[in-house]
Amino acid sequence: MSNVRPQNHPLPAMSMSPSEVVQRQLDAYNAKDIDAWLATYAPKAAQYELHGSCLARGHAEMRARMLVRLAEPDLHAELLSRTAMGAVVVDHELITRNFPEGRGTIEMLCIYEVHGSCISKASFVLGPKVMQVAAANAA
Repeated sequence: MSNVRPQNHPLPAMSMSPSEVVQRQLDAYNAKDIDAWLATYAPKAAQYELHGSCLARGHAEMRARMLVRLAEPDLHAELLSRTAMGAVVVDHELITRNFPEGRGTIEMLCIYEVHGSCISKASFVLGPKVMQVAAANAA
């Protein structure tokens, strides 16, 4: 019996844990790979401020919102901690950004709801901006 699978019978999708899905999303964010990042979200997923307004709904809105962010040269998310319970994953991250007033960081709590192999909903809590002082100014 052959182990070769006919082309008209693709391999079943590998099951990923919610934490693995969120890690894939974080890796794509740090790689600034918009297509890989969007692939971690369900087509009708939505992003919110925690207990607040909708930031983006669906891939088209999320792509437009994220392309602006991914254009920042210093953009990087450092994972400080991750907690998972069932389909919910909570990341505490330190984000390096290029704000209009300069380079800085901001803490975020990111609450992801994962169904299947995709994020269906994400809610965010932002901490205060911390601006980096240029080395010349610190001396």
